[in-house]
Amino acid sequence: MSTSNVLIYIVRHDLRVSDNPILHHFASTSDHGFTHILPLHVLLPHQIEVSGFLKEGTQSPFAEARGEVGRYWRCGPHRAKFIAQSIWNLKENLEKLECDLTIRTGTYDVVLRTLINGLHENGINVGGVWTIDEEGFEEKRDEKAISETCSSLDVDFRIWVDEKYFVDDRDLKLDTSQELPDVFTTYRKMMEPLRGKPRATLPTPSKDALPKLEEAKIPSQAPPFEIPSSYDELEESLLRPISSVLSEVPPFPEGAKSAHPFRGGEDSARSRLDHLVKSGSVYSYKSSRNGLLGSDFSTKLSAYLAQGCITARQIHERLAMYEDGKDESLTESQGYGEGENEGTKAIRFELLWRDYMRLCNRKFKGKLFLRSGFRDDHANKWKSAKEDEIAEGQEQSADEVSKLLKRVFDGTTGMGLIDASQRELLHTGYTSNRARQNVASFLSKHLCIDWRYGAEWYEMLLVDYDVSSNWANWQYVAGVGNDPRGEARIFNPVKQAFDYDKDGEYVRCWVPEVRKLEKLENVFQAWTTPKEDWDRFGLVGLAMAEDPIKKIEFSVEGKPKNSRRPFVRRRGQGRGGSGPTPQTTATPQPPTGPNTSGRVADGQHGSGGSAHNTVENPRGGLRGGRGYGGGYRGRGYRGPRGGYRGGRGSSMGYGRPPPLSAPSGPPAHPAQQQMAPTEQTQ
Repeated sequence: MSTSNVLIYIVRHDLRVSDNPILHHFASTSDHGFTHILPLHVLLPHQIEVSGFLKEGTQSPFAEARGEVGRYWRCGPHRAKFIAQSIWNLKENLEKLECDLTIRTGTYDVVLRTLINGLHENGINVGGVWTIDEEGFEEKRDEKAISETCSSLDVDFRIWVDEKYFVDDRDLKLDTSQELPDVFTTYRKMMEPLRGKPRATLPTPSKDALPKLEEAKIPSQAPPFEIPSSYDELEESLLRPISSVLSEVPPFPEGAKSAHPFRGGEDSARSRLDHLVKSGSVYSYKSSRNGLLGSDFSTKLSAYLAQGCITARQIHERLAMYEDGKDESLTESQGYGEGENEGTKAIRFELLWRDYMRLCNRKFKGKLFLRSGFRDDHANKWKSAKEDEIAEGQEQSADEVSKLLKRVFDGTTGMGLIDASQRELLHTGYTSNRARQNVASFLSKHLCIDWRYGAEWYEMLLVDYDVSSNWANWQYVAGVGNDPRGEARIFNPVKQAFDYDKDGEYVRCWVPEVRKLEKLENVFQAWTTPKEDWDRFGLVGLAMAEDPIKKIEFSVEGKPKNSRRPFVRRRGQGRGGSGPTPQTTATPQPPTGPNTSGRVADGQHGSGGSAHNTVENPRGGLRGGRGYGGGYRGRGYRGPRGGYRGGRGSSMGYGRPPPLSAPSGPPAHPAQQQMAPTEQTQ
């Protein structure tokens, strides 16, 4: 009779040894009854393409890992590489603790059955299978498969609360998921003050606290797959089947640099966090988070959070040590020992937003992936590239929509900010929060294309993809999710470019075709360049100039150079700056007429986001959306006496919060964080 009693710990998105509830419990208690622990990571064929692990001459029993709408790969090369690095770093860190990580591919039921039966044949008893809880339709289906397999093999199965979020599930002021407010601001107020919310982190297990099995007794990978024994082979096996994703991408622009040049893994996550504090990036985060270029305008912790290489409460703990002056290694950091500052407060805000997107996933479940979204909004007649999904009234054919999508994702639309973001995403797997919002708005609201194509494209390419953050924030931008303003919020990508890429540096960096152009309005929309200059600037034959898929008339006459205008309160105006009014086709003028209310018709708006359309007031007037950009004047709305009251200035953004990332520009208004990724924290 076997004296061994093994615990199989299925590692999912918790690729770390520190602040790990399962490893901590196993190492710190002796009443669990297990003699050995076998950490197991399974590469799931429905989420990542695994045909690269096939033995020569064999075929995969699984369908390709592609999305249902656009048929893009579920996991592209950027994230596949990051995941490989993260898995291998966990393996190395477990080895330092005299443990190891077993890597397999296949479905959970087959992998577990092969492993448990094989161990039994080798005289080893498996007494339990533990894993963390995860949100999501597929994730819950996987948990059910694990549970049913364990039950059939008479093995105890336990799901642990995932403690990687900012506010632990045990501390939520919600009895059921249905009590989650549908507006983030309401949820935020329930949780504030935020600094005292996270629980303490858990220590890393000590050496020899995680006894491992002899490798020879662990069954090998079931055919037709085989698992390589080196990191290089693991990476190559993951990348080979999906190499075609980047086969037609233009050459990496000369002089451009990735804003996300970071390796995956727990060690890299901890080093990155340490750098952010020591460099002063956390101190300036609130004012830098809307940046477009560089690695430090945002935290870039989102990819690590998504894979569980680091936890939100570890981030909070490090910030608290810095704020409280309790770590001498940080004494040179700006703001050290001065308490919570605007930057650290904003980071905690973003971590809470990430929590909220996860809870929305829990509440709405399968609605996360429906075209109608959380709102069950069936009124939108989204354009589709699939013949069987074309809605009544769609003028463009499925083939024409497909070509539009290709131009958007290739970065050849003729809209400079959109094209730069897409080129950056293709080359690096990353693009800023600000850029993500604009692309999502452009696709879903300017082009009126089904937002799910964008969500699946970003799922494929983003290095920091997270199921809850990505899909819930695409819904938010598309107007079918948690944005209380829904359809009314539209980003103007030309104005946004002027506000956040003030010298055109970002667009010129990633779209070399426009580098020679001198005027910003031409850089941001190449077609506006006078025809007599096209040959001189190399625009002849370029689709982005000759055939832009969208034209936005935009006057820059009188536009202030600095969008951060001083606050000037004037009678009849909204709360914001007092800059001149650039006109766009996306912002219709309110009707003229007497202003009997004694207020001016146009309210000035402040800085921080995007301009958008006026909308109908239920009483018949026109109501202006909140202004989002320095000096922009929002349309007024009809007052109770027939006049027009100025719109209210705001810098509220929308979209995915980036797992803590942050796009440069004027500081973000607190309300802006209501939007969102990708840093889905970016």
